[in-house]
Order: sequence, then structure tokens, then C-alpha cells
Amino acid sequence: MTDGTGTTPGAGESALPTVTLALAGDTMLGRGVAERLRLSADPADFFDTGVRSALSRADLVLFNLECCVSDRGRRWDPMRKAFHFRAPPQAAAMLAELGVHAVTLANNHALDYGHEALLDTLDHLAAAGIRTVGAGADLARAWEPAELKVGDLRLAVLGVTDHPPEFAATERRPGVAYADLGSGVPDRLTSTIGSLAAGLVLVCVHWGPNMTSKPVTHVRRAARALVKAGASLVAGHSAHVFHGVAGPVLYDLGDLIDDYIVDPELRNDLGLIFLVTLDERGPVRLRAVPIALDYCRTRIANDLETRWIRARFTAACADLGTEVRSEAGALTVDLRPPAD
Repeated sequence: MTDGTGTTPGAGESALPTVTLALAGDTMLGRGVAERLRLSADPADFFDTGVRSALSRADLVLFNLECCVSDRGRRWDPMRKAFHFRAPPQAAAMLAELGVHAVTLANNHALDYGHEALLDTLDHLAAAGIRTVGAGADLARAWEPAELKVGDLRLAVLGVTDHPPEFAATERRPGVAYADLGSGVPDRLTSTIGSLAAGLVLVCVHWGPNMTSKPVTHVRRAARALVKAGASLVAGHSAHVFHGVAGPVLYDLGDLIDDYIVDPELRNDLGLIFLVTLDERGPVRLRAVPIALDYCRTRIANDLETRWIRARFTAACADLGTEVRSEAGALTVDLRPPAD
């Protein structure tokens, strides 16, 4: 097996068979994106050739789907919740054609249109062949991991969110896998990771506040606990801005597609697609591809945008003690210590 790019790993790479996992952050297919989806479910209308090509080189593709997929439901508490995201059923077909294998639904928008819309989301995605984690028809199913397999490599995936508590699944009610990470990592999460740690474990976490430039204290603390519990790789999101990388922790994947207002300083319209090379021992290398989010459409970043992304990602990683290299239009990070 190759490293997912069609080439055999070279010096400094794993000598074991590898696969490539593509990760992307908040994928918001509601509002303006939803209007376009009702007209066309062709991925080319939402992602340019470069973005689609980057994803196609991966063996597995996983996004954080920050909306429900349904034509039903009512807005969740519109007096207090400002934003409600719902995509039409065509969204599932678009994601499947794009090559998405799985999504995490553990976030603060899975229940934007109530329980019936969440159940519709699960059904539409399942019918399209897309696995889901982080939400379910009840507590047990919300916390149930998904196993993704490529060749002999198996990757168990968990999805959890630290907000909002009102969205938490119960034994009798659909919802998300909620963990109050501000108060510490709950035993349910660490024990679940531990039970899967004989193989590779990816934990997708929707954590921390929006529009921050670096991980807050409780997020860093939780990351250490997840790795200690046996997580092979941790992929975070919520800030709408990409953060740095430290060891096997990708603190925030930023956004993939949306119709959001752009912050002129944090530049939530500039981001990365994260391509992680894995072998049977865990993550080996990260290759991050710069992207730019236009209104409801995402493309590969141009030269000027790439320079901004490179500078910001390099600084964010340096703040966490991680070195970034530029290689062939991408940003690379070694995720396994050289002595390994």
C-alpha cells in the first residue's frame, strides 16, 4: 500500500504499509450552501478541481458535518440560539460523490432542527454509505465508535463535543455524545478509548470557543488526557480557525465550506485540508494543503493566500513546539519522533 499519494514512502517515512486519512473541519451545508444544493448536488459546484483532487488521493476521508440533513424539524430554541443550519437530503449524495467515508456529528448544530431532523440525518447519510459518529438515536448509539478499514489497517473513530449540554443524548432521547471537558475528561470517554487502544483510535472533538487563534487551557488539558488514554490521533474543531499541531493532536481543523462573514484578522476564510499518513503503529506524517473559502465554494489557495496560511500555521505550530516544512505547495509536519 502507498502513502495515499501514489508514491512509495521514502527516507524518513514509515517502512510499514501506510494509508492516508483526509481530515477537514466544520463543513456547514446549510443556509446559502443549502440553497445551492437544492439546485445541484455536483461536488464540482462546491469544491474546485484542486480540492477534489487532494481528497481523492486519500484512502479515507472524514469531515465534521456542522448541520443536520433533513427537510423536517423546527428550529431549536430560536430565542436563544442564533444560528440554525440544515442541509437538504441532496447533501448526503454530494458528500458521497466527493468521496467522504465518515462524518462526526458531535457538535453544536446536530440538533438545530430537533430530534426528528437528527434522525433523518443519520438515515440520509447511512443510505449514502457514509458512516457517522458522535450522535445517535440514544445514548449508547451516540457514543458508539465506527470502524474504518483499509486493507489490514483498522481505525476506530469516536466523536464527542463539549457543547452544548442540552444536545446530549440520553437513554431515551436522540442527541450527541456530550462530554463536559471543561470539568475534565469523563471516565466514559477514557474507558471507551482504552477499550479500543489495541488498534488505532481517532478521537474527533468539537471543543472550545469560536474564533480563537490557539487552543484554550481546558482543550490542551483534555488533549493530553485523550492521548494518555490511548488515542492514536486527536482531531479538533470548533474555532472556525485552524490551530497548530502538537504530536498526534491536531488542535483545530478550521472550516471547510460555509457562507460565513469573514474576520479580517483571524481570516476564517483561509484554511487547510489535513492529510495524515498512518501505519499500524499510528500517525507518521501530516501534509496540510492550503485552501480558500469563497461564498459557498472552496478552492485551493492562491500564492498570496498560501503565504498567509503558511506564516500563520508555522507560528501556531511553533507555539506548541512543532516544526513545519514547506514541500511542493503543502505544509508538512512529522507526527512521529525521529528516533522512533
